[in-house]
Amino acid sequence: MGAPEVAKEVRKRLTTIARSRSFVDWQKRDALIRDLDAQLDAIVDQVAPAEPREALELLWRFLGLAGSIHERCDDSSGRVGDVFHFALTRMGPIAESAGVAPDALADRTYDALVGNDYGQYDGLIDVLAPALGEQGLAHLKERMIALSNTPIERPPEAEREVIAYGMGGPIYADEMAERSRVSTVELALKDIADAQGDVDAFIAQYDEATRRVPKIAADIAQRLLAAGRAQEALDTIEAAEHRHGGWPDFDWEDARIAALDAVGQGDEAQAARWSVFQRALSASHLKAYLKRLDDDLDAEEQALDQVRRHPDVLQALGFLKNWPDLDRAARLVIERAAEMDGDYYEILAPAAEALASRSPLAATLLLRAMIDFTLENARSKRYKHAARHLEECARLADAIDDFRGFETHADYDARIRDKHRRKPSFYRLIA
Repeated sequence: MGAPEVAKEVRKRLTTIARSRSFVDWQKRDALIRDLDAQLDAIVDQVAPAEPREALELLWRFLGLAGSIHERCDDSSGRVGDVFHFALTRMGPIAESAGVAPDALADRTYDALVGNDYGQYDGLIDVLAPALGEQGLAHLKERMIALSNTPIERPPEAEREVIAYGMGGPIYADEMAERSRVSTVELALKDIADAQGDVDAFIAQYDEATRRVPKIAADIAQRLLAAGRAQEALDTIEAAEHRHGGWPDFDWEDARIAALDAVGQGDEAQAARWSVFQRALSASHLKAYLKRLDDDLDAEEQALDQVRRHPDVLQALGFLKNWPDLDRAARLVIERAAEMDGDYYEILAPAAEALASRSPLAATLLLRAMIDFTLENARSKRYKHAARHLEECARLADAIDDFRGFETHADYDARIRDKHRRKPSFYRLIA
């Protein structure tokens, strides 16, 4: 079939999907996703190359299905939403090829954003910015500003519709509509400002207090840096107000480091990298710090020794495994075996696997920690894993010459079997 015939078939199928009212449960969800994927592939691969304007119109119709589908579909996995988000990313090149008048494309974009009830149009301005061009972006901005000056009219008290109840009492439909209007305008104007490279317009969307929120300050600073306004970026970052100490806000920290470098304060930037590493055991910040020291091996050794002594033993173990420094990781496990919390199998299991050949004793201690936690807390769903870990301990025991004061495998195995003999569902697995 040629592009016109394919477009006709896709249009018919999209109409059928739009008219459907049957509920799509998790058992039928995969079939729906396959159907949507097939229509999207036909639009992008078969219609767009020959008929980009028709393909663009079909994409608008495709994305317009999101509302009705979400209303009748169990999308707890988010996979249906992912189909629409992916479809959105395909619009940009097709819109450019379609050659739609900028103002008309801006009007269509406006209508979509105003009806973005399920987030299917999130990121639309960024995707369509090249096709919109300066004229389309300016027109869209005008329409959003007009919307910002048109608040939702509050009906008489007796006519207000209650749609939910919160801690503060009833929540009204007109209140939610007003919040949606304000949010739509703010997000759109920020995206337009980014597309136009207008840093000041982006900043203008935030009041003074909001600009001091670390995450917002970081967003503003990064844009100021991109515009070559480094000192303003640093001033913005330094003006942020931190309400919680301790764990770093990585967006803010990274923006501050970039700003310090940009204004020529390299030593301060290095100090900031080191500080983030110490507080959060951030490997990326340590690597960036070491990169600027011209292969200073002593500095790396000192840093990794700090990791080994870090109060959070599991975080330290994960860091050393991923760095990787398996010798230090093994030493950490052996020195601090009593601190290993066997509940965190997502950390201990991969670490045990990584250490098995380098240090079978360290791997064994991690496996024992998981076994002990499972049995002491009667986590029956983990018994099969505990039995498998016990088998692995037996295999590793042959490679351990010195248990260094820890129980031999024979002693540990005997103790486990005796202590937990009243757990038949576990005992059957190791009998």
